[in-house]
Amino acid sequence: MKPSFKAFFYNFIGFGILFIVIRAIMWVVLPGDSILLAIVAAIMASVLSPKFAATKTKDGEKLFMKWLFMKGIKKF
Repeated sequence: MKPSFKAFFYNFIGFGILFIVIRAIMWVVLPGDSILLAIVAAIMASVLSPKFAATKTKDGEKLFMKWLFMKGIKKF
């Protein structure tokens, strides 16, 4: 798998899992089922999810991750 596809896939999975968890928690805690709750869950998931990026280096294309809860950038 190319690192650029891995970055896209990991971003999608990270966002999707957090969105579902946050949306389920909000559904239990807050009454009603509206589009506003889904929008708030999407914004929260987008802020809290890890960000993956594929960049070209001297050694080839590498995958990097940055997350709100980790200090610095992690290289894969």
